[in-house]
Amino acid sequence: MKKRAIVLEGGSLRCMFSAGALDLLQEENIEPDGLFGVSAGALSGVNVVSRQPGRTAKVNLDYVNDKRYLGLRNLLLHKSIFNFDFLFGEVCDTLIPLDRETFHSSPCEFTAVATNCLTGQPVYFEKSSCSDIYAAIRASASLPLLAPMVQVEGIPCLDGGVSVSIPYQKAIDEGYEKILVITTREHGYRKQPVPRAAAKLYARHYRNYPQLVRAILNIPRRYTKELNEIDRLESEGRIFVLRPSKPVTVSRTEKDLAKLQALYDEGKETCRRQLEAFKAYWEG
Repeated sequence: MKKRAIVLEGGSLRCMFSAGALDLLQEENIEPDGLFGVSAGALSGVNVVSRQPGRTAKVNLDYVNDKRYLGLRNLLLHKSIFNFDFLFGEVCDTLIPLDRETFHSSPCEFTAVATNCLTGQPVYFEKSSCSDIYAAIRASASLPLLAPMVQVEGIPCLDGGVSVSIPYQKAIDEGYEKILVITTREHGYRKQPVPRAAAKLYARHYRNYPQLVRAILNIPRRYTKELNEIDRLESEGRIFVLRPSKPVTVSRTEKDLAKLQALYDEGKETCRRQLEAFKAYWEG
């Protein structure tokens, strides 16, 4: 039987597109054998493995304007613009509980992708073998300059998107034959080079981590290479891609609930429109 995987790009609150698509897939009882998530993609993917459709959207819509979750105040108090102590603590434990039992007992392999700050290379933390998968997920979503490094199994880590934005190749390497890639940018989108002022800031802030700085500055070039390869694999029928149909105006720290809801709805509708074609690929 062919192994099936879902691969999720990050993008902070742009993950509302992915959340909509994933919720429709769960409503259709479509379950992967493996899930690979980067940054917000890892956060969203947890709720697929725990079988809690709607949870990603509810967390973001209910708490995006709560200063305990997101805001510059958190940068001062917790050194992170997103307060992961609140998210992984009170939110996951009591406010919108994460079904940790189902998450851990699920046969679906879950991989959170982070970046090793010493090498600038991706690290793939698997649910079945990582000593603290929640620390790995936190590291995967910890944005440079906007969050502190997270120690995972003795490795200082940051946002997985620094080293790999869309980990389709890891899924291929692990033998998955049917791969659904969900991006949070429209077809043809490309990142601009890192501005000189920002490059200097990264170099100064991470002066003890030269390989991390090199990886950050290489993000636009690497991202273009990834997207070109995704286009090729898609044209060959080797992967199936769901992506926004128009430019996404939602920012990483978007607080406009109407825009977030609209992006979620777009993700769901995009998946609905392509559902039959996707099923033919997924089950073929």
